[in-house]
Parts: sequence; C-alpha cells; structure tokens
Amino acid sequence: MMKYLQKLGKSLMLPVACLPVAGILMGIGYAIDPNIMITGDANVIATFLVKAGGALIDNMAILFAIGVGIGMADDKDGTSALAALVSWLMITKLLSTGTVAALTGMEANAAFGKIENQFIGILAGIIGAACYNKFKNTKLPDFLSFFSGKRCVAIVTATVSLVMVLILFFVWPILYTGLVSLGKAILSTGAVGAGIYAFLNRLLIPVGLHHALNSVFWFDVAGINDLGNFWAGTGTRGVTGMYMSGFFPVMMFGLPAAALAMYHTAKDNKKKVAFGLLSAAALCSFFTGVTEPLEFAFMFLAPVLYLIHAILTGISAFVVALLPVRAGFNFSAGLVDLILSLKVPMAMNPLMLIPIGLGFGVVYYAVFRFFITKFNLKTPGREDDDIEDDEMKATLSNNDYTAVAKTILEGLGGKGNVASIDNCITRLRLEIKDYTLIDEKKIKAAGARGVMRPSKTSVQIIIGTQVQFVADELTKLCK
Repeated sequence: MMKYLQKLGKSLMLPVACLPVAGILMGIGYAIDPNIMITGDANVIATFLVKAGGALIDNMAILFAIGVGIGMADDKDGTSALAALVSWLMITKLLSTGTVAALTGMEANAAFGKIENQFIGILAGIIGAACYNKFKNTKLPDFLSFFSGKRCVAIVTATVSLVMVLILFFVWPILYTGLVSLGKAILSTGAVGAGIYAFLNRLLIPVGLHHALNSVFWFDVAGINDLGNFWAGTGTRGVTGMYMSGFFPVMMFGLPAAALAMYHTAKDNKKKVAFGLLSAAALCSFFTGVTEPLEFAFMFLAPVLYLIHAILTGISAFVVALLPVRAGFNFSAGLVDLILSLKVPMAMNPLMLIPIGLGFGVVYYAVFRFFITKFNLKTPGREDDDIEDDEMKATLSNNDYTAVAKTILEGLGGKGNVASIDNCITRLRLEIKDYTLIDEKKIKAAGARGVMRPSKTSVQIIIGTQVQFVADELTKLCK
C-alpha cells in the first residue's frame, strides 16, 4: 500500500509543478486591486492576472486526473490520460446538480455541487490508469478488431466510471451531510471547535470533503457566515473571524517552514530538483495562501506528515481563537489577505499573527525535520531511487539512443519479456516476466553503467541523466 501511495504521490508531481506560478499570479492580481474579491469590479491588469492563474487553480482537479492517469500507467502512454479525462467527464457530469435533479425529479443534495474536486480528479486518474494497464493489450474478435488494444481502454473506463457514479450517488451525500452535521455540533465549543474544524479541514482535503465543513463555518449554512460577516462588518467583533484567523500562521509560515525542512533533508543529488518544486510552492503558500501545490507534494509520499500538518493546523486555530486576534480572507490565508484585513472593522490585532506564525514556523520545521529523518519518510527529494552521486555523472558512449535501446531490449529477452517501462533521474526501472532471460553482459554492452535486480520481476539499469531518451526509444520498440 505504501509503495502504491508513493507512486501516486510521484504521479501528482507533474500537475502540482504548474500550480505555484498560477497561485502567485492570482495573488498579484488580488493585491493590485482587492475589489475583484468583493465586487468583481477590478482593473484590466488585475483581472487578467486573476483569470490567468485561475485557469489552472480552478481546474486543478482536471490536471490531477490527467497527471495521475499518466503517472500511474505502466508505460506513461497518453491513452491513459485520455481514459482519465473520460472518467472525470463521466463522473462529474452524471453527478452534477443539474443531472441529479433531472434523474431524481427533486432538488439535488448540496453535496453534488462540490463534486468537481481534487479527490474526484485523482479517482478518475486512478480509474483511467488501472483500465489502461489491464486492457491495453486486449484482443477482440475480428469483427470488433477496430476496438482492440488501446482503443478499448476508454470504453472500459467509461463502463467502470458508471459503476463508480452509482456508488458515489449514494455514498457522497451521506458523507457530505454527515460532516455538515458534525460541523454544526461543534459550533458551541468555542476555541476547541475552531481547532477541531481546522484539523478536519486539512484532513479532508485529500478526499475533497472539506467543503462540507467550510459551508458551515465560513458561509451561512448554520448562521455563522464567518467569511461574509467579516468583510461586511456585520458580525460580532472578537468572534467573527475566529474560523479563519488560525489558518494564517500555518499557510504563511508553517508550511513554508515545512518545505524548508523537506529541502534540507533531501538527498544531495536531488536537492536542486526538490528546491525548484518546494521553493515555488512555499512562496505560493506564503504570498497567496494557496497550499495545495505544497500539500499534495507530500500527502501521499508521507501520509504521516500530512496527519501531523492537520494536527498542527488545529492547534494553530485553537491558540489564535483563544487570543484577541482576528483576521479574515476572501481568497485564502496568505500575505495578500492579511494586508487587506488590516483596515477591516472586524479585524483585531491582525499583525500579531506574524509573531505567532514565526513561532509555528519553528515548530513546523523542527517537527517535520525530526519525523523525516527519524522515520526516513519519502518526501520530495527522498524517494526510493537509490541514486548514487556517480550515477548523475554517468554518460553513454553511444548517443544513438535507438541503438542503445535495441541492445538493452535484446539483453532483457525481447519486448515479450518486458511488462512495464519507467525511469527515474538516472535509471531505467523495468518490470519483466521471466528473470532467466536477462543477459546483463548484453545490457552493459549497450553502454549502461550497471544492472540491478531488486526482485525476480524488477530490473534497474543505470544509464545516467540521458535515461529519458533511452526510455522513450525503448517504449517505442516495445509497442
């Protein structure tokens, strides 16, 4: 299971990598003209930047579906991405409020208004990839031969997605409604309730159900409307903002500090790669409060760290709720919204969130670094690739990648013996069917630095940083 989750986490790196810049663009737009958050009436530059960033942030779930569809496929073929998109479209269309209302003849449950979330995107990606891996080589009778192989993947995916729709049709409203009821139940518990809410808010992000709790505390489902009352000045000073304020220390300081801990504990030969992802995601979190690029970078690679993050978020909300400190957000709990909060009548000592945040930053860094090193958690830059420093310097004597791939394929026992092809930074990572057919001398004759066999069905071939070109050629030869 852990290996599967780590593969899922690795698959998310591709779509996650494009999100930080989008979040920063939106933050700059909101900073230029805050009116776009309140009235939608903003200048052209602000609107341009917000819409540009929103094109990706608002469609994060679709990016996740495609990224997971490719990443979880055996050979990273684009057919799996198409299948994932098919699954996403089927699920979200059939479970949209309009379709549900038409099918049932009554108003759709509010849960279906939140069906287009990251969890459904990841689920669609998993369905698409699983169907691709299982049915990509399917042979049908001659009269159906047009639909054989990869052409049948999307059809099978659509069928499987229909089954998933039926399951979610009954399960999703129960979960959503149950969480709304839980949110209402903890309203009377004051600061403790704020802490519980913040903990559950983070904990539920991977499955997209945090919207259920948000509707109770931030909006008007239970008469709280924390977000609306804060900006309209219609709440109770000292109370209004209680369910938003505690997120600022985490999003502006805690998560960026966690990113620093992950960078410092990354393997030396992966620090540059880790820095690119983590620094951009940390800046996005601090500046705009968009945390998904950072959270999804480690939530599946190291689930225990995500649980710790949720707990610390709950503690932050509890502590801030006890203090005479209140701030709010329209977009998210980043620097932009903190600045905008300074002059809002409902705000109380908002600048105190900075020293509180610095304290949480220290806690986040220390806790994350301890758990990562103590339990060897696989955060970005610490994945199980076992790459040695000299592998990064390895080069092929022959730059004819097609010829290199052909020789390697011969050493693997031919394309019929290759079950799947993948690669990391320096290695081909292959799954084979019959280990007795492997000829290591033939593989090394192609210019490979070495051959490793972690199990009877796994082969790793050390190529160097040119590995992607060899992997591409090998994939072509195996089709």
